[in-house]
Amino acid sequence: MIYRVNGPWADRLNWMLNQFRRPELMVFLPAITLAAFWLGGEESLILTALAAPLIFAMAGAFRFEQALAPPMPDGLVGLALRQQLIPAMDAIMADTAASGRTTGCLVLRLDDHRSLADRHGRAAMAEVLARCSERICSALREGDLVARLEDGGFALALAPQRRIDLEAMVQLSARLQAAVSPPIHLDGTRIYVTASVGFCLAARAPAATGSALLEAAEMAAENALRHGPGAIRAYAPEMSRQRADRDGFRHVLELALDEGQIRPHFQPQISTDTGEVTGLEALARWNHPERGLLTPGEFLPALEEAGLIERLGETMLHASLQALKEWDAAGLRVPVIGVNFSGGELRNPRLAEKLKWELDRFGLMPDRLAVEILETVVAHTDNDVVVQTIASLARLGCGIDLDDFGTGHASIANIRRFSVRRIKIDRSFVTRIDSDRDQQKMVSAILSMADRLSLETLAEGVETAAEHAMLAQLGCQQVQGFWIGRPMPYEAVRPWIEARRKAQAALPRIGRKAV
Repeated sequence: MIYRVNGPWADRLNWMLNQFRRPELMVFLPAITLAAFWLGGEESLILTALAAPLIFAMAGAFRFEQALAPPMPDGLVGLALRQQLIPAMDAIMADTAASGRTTGCLVLRLDDHRSLADRHGRAAMAEVLARCSERICSALREGDLVARLEDGGFALALAPQRRIDLEAMVQLSARLQAAVSPPIHLDGTRIYVTASVGFCLAARAPAATGSALLEAAEMAAENALRHGPGAIRAYAPEMSRQRADRDGFRHVLELALDEGQIRPHFQPQISTDTGEVTGLEALARWNHPERGLLTPGEFLPALEEAGLIERLGETMLHASLQALKEWDAAGLRVPVIGVNFSGGELRNPRLAEKLKWELDRFGLMPDRLAVEILETVVAHTDNDVVVQTIASLARLGCGIDLDDFGTGHASIANIRRFSVRRIKIDRSFVTRIDSDRDQQKMVSAILSMADRLSLETLAEGVETAAEHAMLAQLGCQQVQGFWIGRPMPYEAVRPWIEARRKAQAALPRIGRKAV
C-alpha cells in the first residue's frame, strides 16, 4: 500500500514517505535508536524502536517481492506473466460480451526449445527469447497483449475487434512465424528458430473466462508441436478429450513404474570363441495386468510423450545393478550388464555423478556397466553437453557400446571422439548372413574396421545356428539373439546360466590327447 498526502506540504511529505520506502535506509535504524537514547534516554529509545519500523512498514519498505524477481533480458522486460494475463483476458472477454466485439488467444512455442538450450546454453537461450519477444511485439497491433509463459513460450491476447475469423487467425499465426524465422546472431553464431502456433477464438473457448481461453490455446499449441516443426493448429473440443486421455494414460504409466510392472528382462551375450557368457543386456518389458507382456515398441512412444523416459532409465539402471550384485552373491559369472541410455538422459551433465553414486551404492566397479548408446545419437549430435557427458562416463570407467551400428552413419572420427569400446552390429546386417554374400562382405568390412580400431564387436539378432557359425568364421567376437537366448526375467537368468554351464561342461575337449 502507498500512502499519499494532500495539502500545501504534500510534495515534501510525499517525498519523505517515498524515501522511507527504500529498504536500504533500514541499515541506519540501529544508529537512529542509539541517537534517540543518547539525546532523550530510555523513553526516547523505546519510542524510536517501536515507531521507526512502523513508519518503514507503512511506507512500504518491507515489500521484497519485486527485489526477488529474477532479472530478465531487455526484450522480456515489460511482458506480462500468466497471472497478469488471465485477469486482463477476463476484462477483455467481459468487454466483448457488452460491446459485441470478439477476441482470440494465440500461444507460440519454439520448436526444439530444449535442444536449443542444451546446444547453446541457457544464457544464449534467454537472449533468443528476448529477440523473439521483440519481433513478436513488432508484428502485433497496438492494444494486443503479449505474455511470456513459464517454459519459454509466448501467449498473445488480441484487443477486441468487430470480426475475427479462422482465416484471420491463421494469417496472424503465419505472420508471427515469419517474424521469428530470420537468423539470430549471437557471438558470431547464427541461430535459426522455428515456432509452432496454437490459437483459440473466444467464441470457441470451453468457457467465457480468460483462463479457459488461454488453456484452449495452449492445448492447440501442444497439438501443433507434436505435428511440427512450424505447424499451426486451431483449438477443437476433441483436444480436451485427447489431453484427458493422455493425462489418464500418464497416470497408468506412472503406476506401472511405481508398482514394478515395467522392469528389465535380460538377454545373454556369449563369446563365439569360448561360448561363455560375456554379459547381459537389460531390455524393458511391461507385464501389463490385462494385455500381458508388452515389448518396448508398444509403450516407449507413450513414455516419451508423457516425459517419463528418464524415469524409466532410473528404474532400469537400479534394477539391473541390483540384479548384478545378487548374481555375484550367488556365484554366477556375469562380467558386464548393458543398460540403454536415451538422448534425453545423456543431456544431463550430472549423469556420470549419478552413475558413480549408484555403482558405489551396490559396490560394483564401473567397468561392470556397459552404457549402450544408439549410433544415431553419436552420428547426429553436435550437443556439447552430450559429448561431455559421454566423455565423463568413459573416464569413470564405464564401457561405451555403440548400439545398432550400421544404421546411423557414425564416422570413424565420432567413434574415437566418444571413446567407444564395443560396436553392436545391427540385426539388419546379420539376417541370412549364412547365405547372402553381400551381407558377409558388409559384416567383414565392419569387423576389419573394428579390428584396426581395437574395438570389440558383437552381432545382434542372431536367430539361427548357421548365422552364429558364419559370424564366428568371419571373426565377430560376441553374439546376441533369440538363437542364444530370449530376453528373460530376473528369476529365469540363474537357471539359464547354470544349464548352459552344465551343457558346456558336457562337451568334449578338443586338442587333448586321449589316455
